[in-house]
Amino acid sequence: MSTSKKNKPKLLIEWCHHKAAKFAVLNWHYSKRMPTGKLVKLGIWEDDQFIGAVLYGWGATSALVKQYGLRQDEGCELVRIAMRNHQTPVTRIVSITLKKLKRLCPGLRLVVSFADPDQNHMGVIYQAGNWIYSGRSQASDEYIYRGRRWQGRSFRNSFKQMEKHPDVKIVKGSSKHRYLMPLDSEMRTKILSYKRSYPKRATSKDNVASIDQIEEDGVNPIVALQ
Repeated sequence: MSTSKKNKPKLLIEWCHHKAAKFAVLNWHYSKRMPTGKLVKLGIWEDDQFIGAVLYGWGATSALVKQYGLRQDEGCELVRIAMRNHQTPVTRIVSITLKKLKRLCPGLRLVVSFADPDQNHMGVIYQAGNWIYSGRSQASDEYIYRGRRWQGRSFRNSFKQMEKHPDVKIVKGSSKHRYLMPLDSEMRTKILSYKRSYPKRATSKDNVASIDQIEEDGVNPIVALQ
């Protein structure tokens, strides 16, 4: 959504409580699921109104950045962009959160994110933000249980030793578009060999959000990804 400079909203992006991040994910992200594990949670406010959150975490697998010659603590995944209607471009919001993430975790060198074509996502916000596209991920097993579809890691964390339960159905997940954002020039040079042409742009749900409003939870520092 574009806006004139005169009507440009006052933007604040700061660390937020778990409660605020969870509200954003449950209400404004298509998955309706809060990621597990250690997270960096950044809240977004326009004109003092809470409009969403951006979350970074270790991602779905410990091998997320191993193929790029990095240790697990040198990379992370952008796991959620959960926003209601807003005026600030998503690319600007993500860019600001990346800068804050780098200051908070100076050892980080690479951020990975995925766009799910099964949700009609092509990663247009990453393309606009000059992320490096490296192709599609390998499809992994997912689980259907109690009428709900779960990603592998999320299911195993929620239901220990339940993979072979008779009420659990194992299905093949989607192959997702993978985008890379290097956090230093050396890392950018190193991963250029993975660069592929961007997938064809299509109507995307990346910017779809609820019109509900909320004024809840202030700014609060959190622990870094360590």
